[in-house]
Amino acid sequence: MKLKHLACFAALTTPLIANADFLSVTAGAGIWDESPSGNFQKITDPVAVDVENNLFWDNETQGYVFVTIEHFVPIIPNFRLIHTKLDHDGSGTTTFDFDGDTFTGDVSNNISIETTDLIAYYEVLDNVVSLDLGLVIRNLKINYTITSAGSTTSDSIDETIPMLYALIGASPWPDLIISGELSYIAFEGSSISDFTAKVAYTTNFFVGFEAGYRKQTFELDDVSDTDADLSFDGVFAGAYIKF
Repeated sequence: MKLKHLACFAALTTPLIANADFLSVTAGAGIWDESPSGNFQKITDPVAVDVENNLFWDNETQGYVFVTIEHFVPIIPNFRLIHTKLDHDGSGTTTFDFDGDTFTGDVSNNISIETTDLIAYYEVLDNVVSLDLGLVIRNLKINYTITSAGSTTSDSIDETIPMLYALIGASPWPDLIISGELSYIAFEGSSISDFTAKVAYTTNFFVGFEAGYRKQTFELDDVSDTDADLSFDGVFAGAYIKF
């Protein structure tokens, strides 16, 4: 795939920025109460499969884990690793065509969407106002199976995708930050985005808490012979340890 926007990478990784004054390691985990919507299809299918009406997906509580390393070396970026796995399954009575097969009657399905993001970023501002800019290397894995009487199909997608990254935040008082965070890429009619708005507070005992809203979108145009317009959004909450 030919990827657009990568010319911005050089501008984002110049050493004219400020890093932390000391070494800091943060590790945490949380839960995300997300709601799915949208559809997907193979490019040869006449009609897209709706995830709510055809696959009977519903709200699910998913998990995420992350590690952040910030340091005092100006030229080297800070790093954050985030892993999120979305698992959805459903069953019910429906009829639709997918990947050359007709699924009718009692149809069951399951799908997992895993994203592992390695974020390399610089702290352009780190005062009352925070501004981070960088690049995300995202590994995207999708596995699915759809089954009905006489018909079964399964497939997987495994792609590594570069994305642009930005965070802007404000600290109305020490150890509290209100922030918005976005990872985004557009390429050949497709786009992938991951937006988070959250409040995080670190206590004096190396323990912190975060809560907010997150939305992932996948708009795919003929990626591995698949078109998709999917979104997953909802509130999340987590805890972390910061050294």
